[in-house]
Amino acid sequence: MALEHAILVSLLEKPGSGYELARRFERSIGYFWTATHQQIYRVLKRMVGDGWIDVREVPQQGRPDKKEYSVAGPGREALARWLREPVEPEGLRHDLAVKIRGAAFGDPAELVDEVERHRRVHAERLTHYLAGERRDFTGPEAPPALDAGQELQHAVLRGGIAYERMTLAWLDDFLATLRRIGSGRR
Repeated sequence: MALEHAILVSLLEKPGSGYELARRFERSIGYFWTATHQQIYRVLKRMVGDGWIDVREVPQQGRPDKKEYSVAGPGREALARWLREPVEPEGLRHDLAVKIRGAAFGDPAELVDEVERHRRVHAERLTHYLAGERRDFTGPEAPPALDAGQELQHAVLRGGIAYERMTLAWLDDFLATLRRIGSGRR
């Protein structure tokens, strides 16, 4: 997937400025597709030039005008073409998993801090996902009925929640294994 497609999806969900788009990447899309602010602005400029997105100046009080981006017809067509393309299964690349296998050739106890750090990151992400789910989909402020777009957003979020739970279980298993190995039981 190109960054262009992630931007098109985000702008179709809600038009916005480059800054707003970058914030969305930090809060939600970024867990599945990351991009720096510089990358986003560079791609926005190219997409405007290619006619995929429109930009309009929005006046602001006491601040410079902001540029608000929205998807143009050619952008919708490009996204529609991309949606029809097959997606190849991704190969699993996981640096921590390679380190864990390599721990047999060093001191496995040296990995405890790194695994615990990963566990904290994934626990925080799970907490963030669950809070977003309560806020947007299941809590008292959630809409009584979800439209198709919201249903699909919720499905992606449920996948993220399941992934984080699986990752935490795997990290807990590895920490237990490290403790067992460290105590001399095999």
